[in-house]
Amino acid sequence: MSISLSSLILLPIWISMAQIQQGGPDEKEKTTALKDLLSRIDLDELMKKDEPPLDFPDTLEGFEYAFNEKGQLRHIKTGEPFVFNYREDLHRWNQKRYEALGEIITKYVYELLEKDCNLKKISIPVDATESEPKSFIFMSEDALTNPQKLMVLIHGSGVVRAGQWARRLIINEDLDSGTQIPFIKRAMDEGYGVIVLNPNENYIEVEKPKIHVQSSSDSSDEPAEKRERKDKVSKETKKRRDFYEKYRNPQREKEMMQLYIRENGSPEEHAIYVWDHFIAQSAAENVFFVAHSYGGLAFVELMIQREADVKSKVTAVALTDSVHNVWHQEAGKTIREWMRENCCNWVSSSEPLDTSVESMLPDCPRVSADFIYLFTRDTESKIEAETQAEGEAGPMQGARRGTRSQVSRITPRAEGGTKPLNHWGCPK
Repeated sequence: MSISLSSLILLPIWISMAQIQQGGPDEKEKTTALKDLLSRIDLDELMKKDEPPLDFPDTLEGFEYAFNEKGQLRHIKTGEPFVFNYREDLHRWNQKRYEALGEIITKYVYELLEKDCNLKKISIPVDATESEPKSFIFMSEDALTNPQKLMVLIHGSGVVRAGQWARRLIINEDLDSGTQIPFIKRAMDEGYGVIVLNPNENYIEVEKPKIHVQSSSDSSDEPAEKRERKDKVSKETKKRRDFYEKYRNPQREKEMMQLYIRENGSPEEHAIYVWDHFIAQSAAENVFFVAHSYGGLAFVELMIQREADVKSKVTAVALTDSVHNVWHQEAGKTIREWMRENCCNWVSSSEPLDTSVESMLPDCPRVSADFIYLFTRDTESKIEAETQAEGEAGPMQGARRGTRSQVSRITPRAEGGTKPLNHWGCPK
């Protein structure tokens, strides 16, 4: 078993504390001093000094992983699933490796949206100059011209981007579990136009420019002796700062700054922008939303800002574990009444699928998403037990697998021999 440098540094302190604690009252002062020393040590920063370089591949092949025919991420040589703890006792390094792989998968999903789903990548803002930060969404060819129905997909918060429900599920389960692709394909098969939002792409990161501070001796009429003293202090301060920076950032990670995208600087802004410039301009008589987690909050904010327009165009909304709050967001009575009639929120629950779940909020009905999902593929049905995903994933049980509710029929099932949608507002 490997022992990290940080453990070797702290080991004598821990041993000393254990020995002192066995002594009498006279040793309390020493114990207090050692505890104070430990409190001053930043373990996260200390561990950076003991880790390999943060130099990771920029392709799936470089990581020696690939998606198999079932959409599962597997090691090219061993066929094993992804291993997070690639290096023992180096959690931060393993996390950075996981994040690097996640960025590659985000680009991979973008490619699938264009190649497998035949969606177009649309740059926003629509009137952006060549030099300003930009984001993008994805749309089907008929998204703005389909006269009957349009499906709009909004994911939750975190690292996920357009086309994803949960990065964790893509890596640990499969593409059908973690991406919106089954929804997109089924919706298009059912004759829907499709728009895929990208609400977490709010800024671009650029390296922070280095600020050069001019020495006071260059522009001062102070006596030479005083300038020398000030310069000496300045050099000593810079030396201490450089030493601390070397300790704080031994990997020399770049200092980055964020340049926000005009009118798309938050998920809420993004939803409103896409509504104004695309959804509201579409020919569809009936618009349907599927919104997960924070995507539900973004939709409610859209309703607050564009209430009349949304009511006139949106037929039904399927929420999955939405984190919206009509009180905190100050949604009016007319919005709450509309949500009760036109929205349904599938939430985490151990109750059977579609069982009504009590809520203290006076908005849309809440029903169980269940921990067991029914997934139909062709003529074969199978029931699997699924562990609740954490973090950015949320409980996408029924929705991410495309399980069609037996109550509301708002969203299509992912694949298989299913009947057309049967919601009260869905055109047959």
